[in-house]
Amino acid sequence: MTTYRIGEAAELLGVSVDTVRRWVDSGRLGAGRDEHGHRSIAGADLAAFARSLADEPDPGVRRSSARNRLPGIVTAIARDSVMAQVDIQAGPFRVVSLMSREAVDELGLEVGSTAVAVIKSTTVVVERGDDR
Repeated sequence: MTTYRIGEAAELLGVSVDTVRRWVDSGRLGAGRDEHGHRSIAGADLAAFARSLADEPDPGVRRSSARNRLPGIVTAIARDSVMAQVDIQAGPFRVVSLMSREAVDELGLEVGSTAVAVIKSTTVVVERGDDR
């Protein structure tokens, strides 16, 4: 059976090690001890927990058929007269979206603002984050 250490689980879930420890300590996420006494999480339990997180969106998050939502910070914007390239750093992931300049302007995106990359098939939709 595949098991994960706390740090590995945190990396897979995109949260801090302390967050995973709190979930384990509160009983929200089950964990046992490995042969060295370190806490470990069964792969099937971690998968079920990850799925439950996807089923519980953050308060205020719009519901969408797109399930892949990567919140992050805008790190670069390159504009011309019609199109723009928006770079978002979402955790360890760099997401690049090509979109109309008009959309960037309407969303009020600028370097340093929060944004959510919403991925549906081969399309990345960028929404402004809740930093207003």
